Amino acid sequence: MSSRRSSQRIVVLGAGYTGMLTAIRAAGRTRRHGGHVTLVNPSSRFTERLRMHQIATGQSLPDFQIVDVLDGTGVDFVQGWATAIDPDAREVTVTTADGTRVLPYDRLVYALGGKADRTTVPGADVHAHTLDDPASAARLATRLAEIAAAGGTVTVCGAGLTGIEAATEIAESFPSIRTVLLSRDVPGSMMGERARAYLNAALERLHVEVRSGVEITKVLPDAVELSGGELVHTDAALWTTGVRAAATAARSGIATDDHGRIVVDATLRSVSHPAIYAVGDAAAVRQAYGVLHGTCQSGLPTAVHAADAIGRELRGRRPKPFRFGYMHQPVSLGRHDAVIQFTRADDTPRRWHLTGRRAVAYKEFVSSSPMTTYRLSKLFALPSRALWTRGGRANPAPRV
Repeated sequence: MSSRRSSQRIVVLGAGYTGMLTAIRAAGRTRRHGGHVTLVNPSSRFTERLRMHQIATGQSLPDFQIVDVLDGTGVDFVQGWATAIDPDAREVTVTTADGTRVLPYDRLVYALGGKADRTTVPGADVHAHTLDDPASAARLATRLAEIAAAGGTVTVCGAGLTGIEAATEIAESFPSIRTVLLSRDVPGSMMGERARAYLNAALERLHVEVRSGVEITKVLPDAVELSGGELVHTDAALWTTGVRAAATAARSGIATDDHGRIVVDATLRSVSHPAIYAVGDAAAVRQAYGVLHGTCQSGLPTAVHAADAIGRELRGRRPKPFRFGYMHQPVSLGRHDAVIQFTRADDTPRRWHLTGRRAVAYKEFVSSSPMTTYRLSKLFALPSRALWTRGGRANPAPRV
């Protein structure tokens, strides 16, 4: 075996949905060609980001340990924080419980994801809760229990899919809480008319007060300020609007966009450092219809593509352009209701949608599908089209 094939070190930063799938698939795709995968993540537990609103309302979720998910893949797991990247030396500095480690790499996959962007409105970073991780969701759960006992008010800032799911989950779980949903756009603005009407009826049924067409200008300890000076009293504010990627890439001199995402080319490689791939929320991925917005739906295909592209590189082949088309907008409305809007590849709504029990079953399938995908990926080298059946025309990545 040549030295080139025996020393291909692949480091994946972040064990969320995309990082986990990239690591598992890359291990299978590169093992015969000298690839060795190391996965780095601060927590030993795999986080189901799609279910953070359930943790926030006090529900218990299965405890998936990363080492158990990786069992049988040959992937090494390092628990720690990736604090710096030296893209010229091709090294990652990782802070662990035992000290600092430096991990050299030949290929790096940046999958650190993003968090709620609380930098756009004064006070949001100090006074607003988020659903960024299990710890922040658990803190909100504790606060919600206190507010429910006192019959207080919770404001959900932002009526995107995360905001809608959070507001309906809170309203269903804590009927004594006054739940207020604040947003510039109407809830479900991306949906078709019929799906949006069903959504609005569900919000009304759950007694969620909707204030659309408003602009939040400040978050205070006990209120949310709107443009014009109106104060909406709240005992807790939940911030769900806007996402910002981890700052590690920008601090390390890697080309990023205004949201901190790594700017990538058509193959998902960094435009400034081609040995680095970026996936999921951490990547500014441009398609013919625009830049992908961060969802599990679009993130998992980027993971599959990055793993396959690295495999192609190790076999001496050129990576192919990434192509992706959206399929649906699945939204839970508490534990007993949901609405699914089916979409065109550019995420505009089609005529078809699901509601009620069928939509609940569909949404639960979507939420649980990543774990099934990981298990299948450990057993079989599934072709990408077996996992992601739709695609669009690829476009070059945006310039910095």
